[in-house]
Amino acid sequence: MDRLFGTDGIRGQVNVYPMLPDMALRLGLAAGAYFRSGKRRHRVVIGKDTRLSGYIYENALASGLCASGMDVFLVGPLPTPAIAFLTRNMRADFGIVISASHNPFQDNGIKFFDSGGFKLQDHVEDAIAAMVLDSAWECDYPPPAEVGRAFKVEDAPGRYIVSIKNSFPSHLTLDGLRVVLDCANGANYKVAPMALRELGAEVVSLGIDPDGLNINQDCGSLRPDVTAAKVRETRADIGLALDGDADRLIVADENGEILNGDQILAICALDLMEKGKLPGNTLVSTVMSNMALEVFMNEHEGKLLRTPVGDRYVVEAMRESGASLGGEQSGHLVFMDYGTTGDGLLAGLQLLRIMREKKQRISELAGLLKPFPQVLISVPVRVRTPFAELPEVVAETDAAENALRGRGRVLLRYSGTEPLARIMVEGEKHQQVEELAGRIADSVRRVLG
Repeated sequence: MDRLFGTDGIRGQVNVYPMLPDMALRLGLAAGAYFRSGKRRHRVVIGKDTRLSGYIYENALASGLCASGMDVFLVGPLPTPAIAFLTRNMRADFGIVISASHNPFQDNGIKFFDSGGFKLQDHVEDAIAAMVLDSAWECDYPPPAEVGRAFKVEDAPGRYIVSIKNSFPSHLTLDGLRVVLDCANGANYKVAPMALRELGAEVVSLGIDPDGLNINQDCGSLRPDVTAAKVRETRADIGLALDGDADRLIVADENGEILNGDQILAICALDLMEKGKLPGNTLVSTVMSNMALEVFMNEHEGKLLRTPVGDRYVVEAMRESGASLGGEQSGHLVFMDYGTTGDGLLAGLQLLRIMREKKQRISELAGLLKPFPQVLISVPVRVRTPFAELPEVVAETDAAENALRGRGRVLLRYSGTEPLARIMVEGEKHQQVEELAGRIADSVRRVLG
């Protein structure tokens, strides 16, 4: 049986297994039972994005947790990194985020943070999942006087704004900068514009009118072209595009050219290396990061440490290696000196700080990295058969690698959150890369489509 928890918690379509109300209730009971110990009061923080279905899981989880003896602190719609921060700040036993990140509104998800603000380790998730899935398991309910209470934390947004502003030098402001900010009608629709304005920026806001159904719809980091167009229209200095739970960032420069996570990582890594603040001159990213990023780090006497795809694996490698900066091409960027998970607003503030300190436009900074041509194709699949067991796919992959002659890469993987196969091909010639990726994708469609 597949794990209940994927690479980023539990995720799926609303009111379809596993995203059923009774599953969320049982998950609350199981998590409460796992983390409760001794006679002291136990605390859990629950936050969510702006999806209509958030009410379902918020109430079901809170009910299960209170019944198991946990006190629940409800913070409402806030970014995923804010929940990680508040879990630490409020000395909670763990935190829960109700969000499907960049997925459309009809999906939702549930993910956990431990007391330190880090995503739960696999063995903890598996222990909780075992209780949830065992039909014979029953919660050891506490007596009536020891059930939990639920509280609304009204000042949670302000607490997060203060923490995020502390990452920006107190002697600097954003006065005179015009920033286009697309919040994807998601969790950061209130907090992000407020934080930037408090630092002095003129903010042109997009995606700040959530209605429960329009999260990530033609906006945010999935549609950076919308941000780029607004940058050109308003002659802004930079555009910042967040996703639904605001843990990733894609950027548009002042000309409307789009920068991905690799380019942002290069800018920030060089800045930290120049200041002697990148331990071991090591940057952590995934196997999806462009070869140009690895070449860039080598040329600047640094190194790139690669991990499997998923920000949780990036964070694990950062903790093991002592690295302070890591991220993904998709825009998950982790600054361990200030937070424990990807934070789009934090990453945007670091870019704005570098622009201020170096007195350079974002396009000048982005010129540091020239990505190699890369093509990524997503193919819907019925099953997740290991690619090595598919002779036709293996043959096309081998042919592509031979054609690249060591001057490129081929990577095949399955999405951790959707029924998709990802085919990535990278090389020196864009036309060749497109053709090779297309052939491999066609073979996957024939076999698994």
